[in-house]
Amino acid sequence: MTRAIEAAAWRLQVEDLGRRPAPGLDAPDQLRFTPDGGAVTFLYGPGAVRALWRIDLATGVRRLLAASRDSERTERGSVEPADRAEELRRERTRTYALGVTRYAWSGTPERPVLLVPVDGHWRVGHGSDPTCVPSAALDGAVEAALSPDGGRVAFARDGDVWLAGTDGDAQLRRLTDDAEPGVTNGLAEYIAAEELRRFDGMWWSCDGSQLAIARVDERRVEEVVIAHLRSSGQVERHRYPRAGTPNAEVRLRLVDVADGHLRDVALPMQPDDYLARVVPQPDGGFLVAILPRAQQELRWLTIGTDSRARPAWTETGGRWINLDEDTHVLDDGRILRTTERSGFRHLEIREPDGSVRRLTDGAWVVTRIAGVASDRSEAIVIGTRDGVTERHVYAVPLDGGHVRRLSHESGWHDAVLSPEGDRWIDSWSTRFHAPAVVLRDRSDGHLLRELHAPSTDAASVGLRPPELLELSAADGFTRLHGAYYPAEGGADRPPLVVSTYGGPHSQKVIEHWALTVDLAAQRLAQRGIAVLVVDNRGTFNRGIAFEAPLFRRLGVAEVQDTAAAVRELVRRGLADPRRIGIIGWSYGGYMVVRCMLAEPDLFAVGVAGAPVTDWRLYDSAYTERYLGDPAAEPDAYRASGLAPAAAPLRGRLLIIHGIIDENVHLRHTARLLASLGTHGTAPEVLLLPGERHGVRSAEALRHRSARTLQHLEAALRPGAG
Repeated sequence: MTRAIEAAAWRLQVEDLGRRPAPGLDAPDQLRFTPDGGAVTFLYGPGAVRALWRIDLATGVRRLLAASRDSERTERGSVEPADRAEELRRERTRTYALGVTRYAWSGTPERPVLLVPVDGHWRVGHGSDPTCVPSAALDGAVEAALSPDGGRVAFARDGDVWLAGTDGDAQLRRLTDDAEPGVTNGLAEYIAAEELRRFDGMWWSCDGSQLAIARVDERRVEEVVIAHLRSSGQVERHRYPRAGTPNAEVRLRLVDVADGHLRDVALPMQPDDYLARVVPQPDGGFLVAILPRAQQELRWLTIGTDSRARPAWTETGGRWINLDEDTHVLDDGRILRTTERSGFRHLEIREPDGSVRRLTDGAWVVTRIAGVASDRSEAIVIGTRDGVTERHVYAVPLDGGHVRRLSHESGWHDAVLSPEGDRWIDSWSTRFHAPAVVLRDRSDGHLLRELHAPSTDAASVGLRPPELLELSAADGFTRLHGAYYPAEGGADRPPLVVSTYGGPHSQKVIEHWALTVDLAAQRLAQRGIAVLVVDNRGTFNRGIAFEAPLFRRLGVAEVQDTAAAVRELVRRGLADPRRIGIIGWSYGGYMVVRCMLAEPDLFAVGVAGAPVTDWRLYDSAYTERYLGDPAAEPDAYRASGLAPAAAPLRGRLLIIHGIIDENVHLRHTARLLASLGTHGTAPEVLLLPGERHGVRSAEALRHRSARTLQHLEAALRPGAG
C-alpha cells in the first residue's frame, strides 16, 4: 500500500466531472526546441484552450506566438472546430484541447520557419522568435507540410496537393489534379489515422527535391450515413470499411518539385493492403512499410529517386504486427528502429549491408525513441526497464554497450532531445504531484532550468492517490497491475466498481498524476464506493505473450482476469461480493457487457459507453488484426460478439452512446438492444445528441457523469443520500 495523503478533502460535485482538463493536467505539451536550440515552444492554456508559447532558454522570457479566438468563447466548455475536417482530425488524434492544437518547425538554425493552424487559417512565421502571419495561399488547406529548408509548403486542398512559398510570395503550383468524390491526394484515409497512427499523406524528401504523396481511392468502401437528430435534415456521409469489406485503395506517388513530374510508385501490395509508414532517407528516396491486410508481417522497401521499389527486409512477430513510430534513418545510412522480434519491443540497428545488431534486450520494452545524439553516437529512448508502471529515459550506445538511465526521480517521464543532442526536456509526474517540465543535461540528467512547476499536488488539491496493487490473473501465475481507490467512510467490504478498458494497446495503471485526477473514480470513492482499475492480459507494454490471449478470441481472457482480480479483492476484504459494478467506454463498454454476461453472479450493475457489440460492424484493420477475416473465422466473430449471448444478462445495465459517433456507430447499441429485447431485457439508454465517440461538451460530460453515478449508486448503495 502507498503512503496516505492527509489533507482537507475536495468534495467533488458532478459539475467537477464535466470540466477539462482535470486539475494539474494543464501542463505544457507538444514541447519542441526551435531549430537553433535557443528556445522551446509549447502549447499551454491554462485550461482547455491552448495557445502557442515560446520560452528563451538563456533568459527564461516567455512570449505568446499564436492564440485562438476560442480563448474568449469557452462558456460551454468546448468550441466547435473551424470545419468538419478539423473536427474529425481531432477525433482521430484524440485531441480534446481547444484553440491551437498543433504546429511545426522546419528550416535551418539560421533560417527557422514556423507553421501553425489557427481558427481555420494557416499562419507562417520566420526566425527563432517569429511573428506569425496568415498565409492567403493556404486558405482552405486541410493539411500542410513544410519543406526541410522551410522555403515551401505542400498542402492538401479540395482533394489535391498544392505547393506554395512561405516567404510571402505565393508561388502557387498544383501538383495533382485527379481528385474527385471518393478520391483524394495528400491525406490519410480513415483507417490509417484511426488504427495505424499514420496521420500524414505527404512526405518531403530530406533534400526537398521530391514529395511523396498518398493517393486514396475510397470509392469501393461502404458509405455510412449518420443523421444529426437535433438538426433537421443534417447528415454526414463517411466511408467506413467494416471487417471483411473492401478497404480504400492507397497508392504512393512521387513528384519532382522542380518540374512537377508526377509518377506512381509500383509498390508490391494488394488493393486491400495498408500503406503503413513512409520515412525519408538522407541519401535520397524513401523507406516504406507495407502492412498486408492479414497484419502478420511488415514488408519494408526502399524507394529510390527513380521511383523504383526494392525489397529491404520483412518483419514477423507474434500473432500480429504491432506498428511503431520509431524508424530513423541515420546520416550514415544505418537504420535505427524498434522491433518485437524477441517477444519484447527492443532497439536494433540495421547496417547498410543488411546485418542487424540488437542494442537492448530483456523482459521490458522500449516504448519510444526520443532522439539520436549523433556526437556521442547514442539513442535516447523511453522504456520500462525499471518497471512497467513507470517510464524512464535511457541513453543507449549505437555501437553497443551499457544502457544508462538519465531520469532520476521515480514516476512517469517523457523526453524531447535538443537539435544538438546535449540537452533534453523532461516532463514527469507521479500519483502524488502534477506534471513538471524541466530542462536537463544529456550527459547525467542534472537540472538546467525549470520550465513549468507542478501546478498542484495530491495534498494541496485534497485528493487521495490510489494504491497500486499486484493481483493474480485467471491463469494462476501471471501477475497483474491494479490501482485501488479505497472507499471513504471506513466500511468493511465496501461496494466496488471496476473501471475498465481492457483492450489492446492500452495501459491504465501507471505512476502518473492522471491516475489521481480520475475524478469519476474519486467521486465514487468519496461516496463510499471503492474503485478498481486493472490491466488484464491483452493490454500493452508487457510483451507479445501477455497480449497473445486476444488472438481469435476477444472478451475471454480479459473478462477472466477482471473477475479474478475482483475475487482477490473480495478475499482481501476490500470489496463486498454482493455489490460489484463495472463501467467502461468503447472497448471498455464492450467489456462491461461481456463481464455482465459471463459473470452474472459477480457483476450486479454496469454502465457501458459506446460499446462495440458486433465485431462484424467494426473497422477492418482493428478487428481483423485480432479476429481475422470474418469469412474465414466466423466462429471467432460469433464467440467474441455480444448479441448472440445476450440471454443471460441479469444485472442492471445502462448504455450511453453519442448519436453522431462515427467510430463505434450507434447501430452497435441498436443491435444489442434488439437482441436483448428478444429475451425480455430492457436496459436503460442515454443518447447524447451532437456527441461523437469522444464526448467533448461540458454539458454532455456532466449529463453522462450524473446518470452514471445515479445508476451505480441506486444499485450499490440503495437509499443513499
